[in-house]
Amino acid sequence: MENGKGSARVELANDTLVFSFPEVHPEARLRVTFQRTLRIPDDGRAYDLPPGLGSFPLRPVDDYPIQVPPAWRRHGGVMIPMHRAEALWIEFTSDEIENHGAPYPFAVTVGCGKINAVSGTRWTSLLRRRPAQNYLVVPDQPWLDGFCVGKGMIRQFVAMPLGEGTTAEEQIAGSGETGGIQIQVRPMRREVFEKRFPFHYSYPEATPRQGLYVDEAPAQYEMGLAAGGRMRQQIAADPYLLADWERGQRGRCFVHM
Repeated sequence: MENGKGSARVELANDTLVFSFPEVHPEARLRVTFQRTLRIPDDGRAYDLPPGLGSFPLRPVDDYPIQVPPAWRRHGGVMIPMHRAEALWIEFTSDEIENHGAPYPFAVTVGCGKINAVSGTRWTSLLRRRPAQNYLVVPDQPWLDGFCVGKGMIRQFVAMPLGEGTTAEEQIAGSGETGGIQIQVRPMRREVFEKRFPFHYSYPEATPRQGLYVDEAPAQYEMGLAAGGRMRQQIAADPYLLADWERGQRGRCFVHM
């Protein structure tokens, strides 16, 4: 897994990616899980968010140096087993900071291959607000279920093999070179956090989504994410300034499928 710049750390614990930034704040940690879910119909209608059916297992690529493709070894990160046409959503959880009563804020960029899932534009490591915001703000945005295709509307993340022209990367970028998912995390600057969230600040917790865990056998393809059925999901606008986010501290991890 790539540790990004500075002292950012990316670790795997209990099928959860943990991004931590001890030089920014000793308790600045973001947890990311990938949740199984029901696939909604791709019939042009807009559906509500489906439930989580338990988290997918994650395994470090470095533990399988012979079995995985060379590109996976170059990128490092983790791998996730999925069936063809299986759906997922991504959950983000920020640890609450003691004596502040607030979770630590993060700016999170989600790439599907070389495509930004929030803006629909080509992947870049830079945070941008124009022509459209290309990142999520956690804890304001506790999950992402698909590609943003309009205000309050997304298309579900659905796994499809590379090479068939069905993934978003192939349809928008014209090639399926990368596949998988890329997560990049930037923390809020500590001085900004302490100013905006003084001691005893109270922050409402997000309501968890409930579901049952369903065991699945692993697939045999290298995959990317295609755009499935439409569902209602609002992408929270960044309530902070771009200057509030750390420039020299970031954590990044590739999630191969």
